[in-house]
Amino acid sequence: MFFSFARVSAVLGMNISDYFSKGKRYWFRLHEKGGKYHEVPVHHTAQEYLDLYMDEANLWEEKVTPLFQTAPRRSRTLTGVRLQRQEAWAMVKRRALAAGVSTEACNHTFRASGITNFLRNGGSRDNAQKIAAHEDIRTTALYDRREDMISLDEIERIRL
Repeated sequence: MFFSFARVSAVLGMNISDYFSKGKRYWFRLHEKGGKYHEVPVHHTAQEYLDLYMDEANLWEEKVTPLFQTAPRRSRTLTGVRLQRQEAWAMVKRRALAAGVSTEACNHTFRASGITNFLRNGGSRDNAQKIAAHEDIRTTALYDRREDMISLDEIERIRL
């Protein structure tokens, strides 16, 4: 979600065939709101993680199987059953707690953080809109958190 700005429902709705090679790169086919498909290239870091996951779970030959599946507690064995939003949210909460990150984190945090990170690193709002599959640039602007942090330079403008 962080590297593709994908909605949690689009990520959880992916089958293994929705992670595919196009030329030399891998792509995601995301099933967006309104039955629309949105294809986005996979960031190299996301590809590394996903390839490891596919190798460990032995999923490369599957096609119609859900990409993200449930697994009985600590069994490291996938069930073939699609992971649901509530289960993904619970997993994010557990991982945030274990990492010492705010437990206010949720599935949507990754989408918002990815967009803000992209913009902070010189990406344009127009491209963020395309990657996030937003209909309106004003929606993308809602995710722009670059101005949320007040810099020391701005505080030092206060003078007596």
